[in-house]
Amino acid sequence: MNELHDTLPARRLTGRCAPHRRALGLAVVLAIAVSHVAAAQSAQDTTRTKLPPGAVITLQDAIRIALAQNSQVRFALNNARLDSLTIRQARNAFLPNLSASGSASQAVLNGAGSDPFSMSAGVSSGVTLFNGGQNRNILAQARTNAGASSAELGRTRQSVVFNVASDFLALITQQEQLRVQQENLTAQEQELTQLQEFVRRGTRPIGDLYQQQAAVASTRLALVNARRASEVAQVNLIQELVLDPRLDYTFVTGTDSTATPRQTFNLDSLISVAYQQRVDLRAQALRVQAAQTEITIAEGGRFPVVTGNAGYGTAYNTSGDGGFITQLNQRRGGSVGLGVSVPIYDRGAVSIARQRAQVQLENELLTMRDLQESVALDVRRAYLDYVAAGEQLAASNAQQAAAALFLQAAQARYRVGLATLVEVTLARASLIQAESAVVNARASLIFQQALMSYYTGVLDPANVTLGG
Repeated sequence: MNELHDTLPARRLTGRCAPHRRALGLAVVLAIAVSHVAAAQSAQDTTRTKLPPGAVITLQDAIRIALAQNSQVRFALNNARLDSLTIRQARNAFLPNLSASGSASQAVLNGAGSDPFSMSAGVSSGVTLFNGGQNRNILAQARTNAGASSAELGRTRQSVVFNVASDFLALITQQEQLRVQQENLTAQEQELTQLQEFVRRGTRPIGDLYQQQAAVASTRLALVNARRASEVAQVNLIQELVLDPRLDYTFVTGTDSTATPRQTFNLDSLISVAYQQRVDLRAQALRVQAAQTEITIAEGGRFPVVTGNAGYGTAYNTSGDGGFITQLNQRRGGSVGLGVSVPIYDRGAVSIARQRAQVQLENELLTMRDLQESVALDVRRAYLDYVAAGEQLAASNAQQAAAALFLQAAQARYRVGLATLVEVTLARASLIQAESAVVNARASLIFQQALMSYYTGVLDPANVTLGG
């Protein structure tokens, strides 16, 4: 009984410690899991440029970041690298191979009473001397495809730079619209202050005050919407640059919004420049050339294949005379040979390959034709849009000047009691609309000019500017 009594505290103590041990084990497991997650997070996301929070990014910085980590650019770069490996593989096909082989065997349950052991070893090499020019044509095709991939990489870089510049221009436009609304709110608040004084003196009815308060509230709502549009434009830039969306960045536009250079273009010259400068046209021409080479490769299958081979080896057997070194020396030997394989019946493989290559060539030619047509039409549309954008800007500037004069006249007439507040409000709304139209027209003109450079293929990723 005393022994049972002595063991009870120990059992109770053990029962109380069991949950603690389980909790400790769970904590250890959680700590290990957290460490693994942290290690995984530190090991992943190596394709994103690390920028500090609040980093200042100019247009040139944005272009550099986009070219370094944009997915489309990296895909095109990887394709170019794969084509370079294909060239290396095609070049290595001209080299001989070299391989070593060996074997060993142990006889068992031999009726003669002995179980000999034997082994052999040797090296061999072979090289293709002639295969209808297929190796040579495959190498030429690989180099052509590599040139096409390099040209496509250049066009992808231009596309990314154009998208970044367009997003930057959209941000500039939204910031200008935000400035217009801020100036409008300031003017509306100043008029509200003056109107409050007029109402206090009894020179204006209370209804005008209420109407102006409503106009101020409406302007504040427009300011909120303009600020949101500016922030959304920044989000679009973050997405285009593949930046960390959890951080904030400062985009410096650094553009004179009043500078709008005008250029004179000729449509025929623009199309000719596009045909000469567009790297995607050059890439497609190389794809056509590669498809033509594919036909030659397929026809090479009709020729005989001549190969050269050489080998050298030795052997050893425990049942033979002499020791290990002696047998290896006595049984060593080599051979040099020449092999010829003449295709007699290949079940139509060469014919099918040639027909498939011809179909692929036709597809590439159709792609080339459609691409040339698309280039010319894109340039034509860009030219017409650029001319229209210039006319739109001129009209918007005239509208803004007239609206400003109309507002000044309405305000002067209202101060002397010859106009109502409704007239002043309408005049201010016309001015704000005109200023907004000028911002959009100027941005449209700059965008169409950049679009012209992009469609003609003269866009230089190292020298991109917006505005003046």
